[in-house]
Amino acid sequence: MFDGVCVLCNGWVDFLLRHDHGQRYRFAAMQSPAGSELLVRNGLDPDDPMSFLLIDERGAQIDSDAIITVLGSLGGMWRAVWVVRLMPGRMRDPLYRWIARNRYRWFGRKPACYLPRADQQHRFLHHSLHACFYGVAIKCLQELV
Repeated sequence: MFDGVCVLCNGWVDFLLRHDHGQRYRFAAMQSPAGSELLVRNGLDPDDPMSFLLIDERGAQIDSDAIITVLGSLGGMWRAVWVVRLMPGRMRDPLYRWIARNRYRWFGRKPACYLPRADQQHRFLHHSLHACFYGVAIKCLQELV
């Protein structure tokens, strides 16, 4: 799950598209019906998401646990991120939330939702793409005002 108008979040998705060679991860913009539903089902507010949501075979993970899991699963040098798990989540997660709260101010916002290239569309939840094309971009643009 990612914020489709957040420059930092879009960079994260681009990074994963380049480094997830096994194509393990799929993406949904939080502004899409599919993304919003997944957030609600996992106890997160779709109108004020301050958490990164990962849903995998073990269930839902949020915040720093989710990021550590994703990075560690990429293999190679990225496995070293597992060392960060030695620090308790109650110390890691406030740092994550501080960055999340300031992401627009520090990194900016895009005027419309992230749109993948044609060769990447299979990595995005179907409803996420349609929402960005047919209506959710309006919500994204309204948030800019």
